[in-house]
Amino acid sequence: MKHRLMSGVAGALLAAALVAPAAAASQCDAAVPQQHQLVGKTRLSVMFWDVYDARLFTDSGEFEWSRKASLNKVLVLDYLRDIKAKDLVETTGEEWQRLKFDHADQQQWLEQLQAMWPDINEGDCLALVETKEGYAEFYQGEKLLGTIKDKTFTEYFLAIWLSPESRFDYEREELVGESS
Repeated sequence: MKHRLMSGVAGALLAAALVAPAAAASQCDAAVPQQHQLVGKTRLSVMFWDVYDARLFTDSGEFEWSRKASLNKVLVLDYLRDIKAKDLVETTGEEWQRLKFDHADQQQWLEQLQAMWPDINEGDCLALVETKEGYAEFYQGEKLLGTIKDKTFTEYFLAIWLSPESRFDYEREELVGESS
């Protein structure tokens, strides 16, 4: 009896362990259009800290930087730690500077993001869904946080992860499906 109880508990724990990652990863999956396919995924860790898991989807399941304008993309970030919205916005601006992006509307875009994005708790996700017009819709789970109706913003924002000049080479290669 004790053995059967223990194996039942072990089975339940194993089932919970197998189901938990799928449930955690699926919080923003509702924002991903059904026809989109996974291109790649990666985990960003900085020093000793895991920051987020990132997944890229396109309607073809493929990504090439030279064809970026012809692909509708979805970027999902599943956060592994708490991050303040102001820190996310500041980091976005810093990455644009590092990529040498300079656009008259950049400050306005950052202000829109600050007003739109919530503080992130471990386990939260954010998704950018590129519309057919090239606009950026941001979701947290199924909830639409807001839209920035500017194709250049969408390109600049996604370049942080997808550009060949991205800060994290290996993670970018995994995300765009170039790593083996």
